[in-house]
Amino acid sequence: MQQLNLPEYQFNIKMKNNGFIIFDSLRKRWVKLTPEEWVRQHFVRFLQEVKGYPPELMNNEISLTQNGIKRRCDTLVADRYGCPLAIVEYKAPTVLVSQKTFDQIVRYNMVLKAQYLMVSNGLNHYCCKIDYENNGYSFLKDIPCYNQLT
Repeated sequence: MQQLNLPEYQFNIKMKNNGFIIFDSLRKRWVKLTPEEWVRQHFVRFLQEVKGYPPELMNNEISLTQNGIKRRCDTLVADRYGCPLAIVEYKAPTVLVSQKTFDQIVRYNMVLKAQYLMVSNGLNHYCCKIDYENNGYSFLKDIPCYNQLT
């Protein structure tokens, strides 16, 4: 898999049906190892090990319904009360993060109402803080530590 702009981590990976699968510690199951999944697994570990995000407050592939359409949020980070605090959208390293990517995560956030939105393709990482009071947002210079979110 492609080298990412994230620390290197060891993962449980094995071959299955002429492809690779990786163990997702949040979902507690094996999943197909795609380029996007490679980014997800690295970014989740980065959030946990570098930025102090509690694994018990994180979930991958969260189902939500918007206007009758079922969608899936890549990663949801909750606050200590179980309310959505941040959502993360991943793309494969070959996919440029674009306005379309931000439009997608904003649609998810219309349902979840998180305070922070993060996007990563493994090479470039973005985070913005939503200002609900003034109906705006601001991009942060870095991905914040968990204790900076609450």
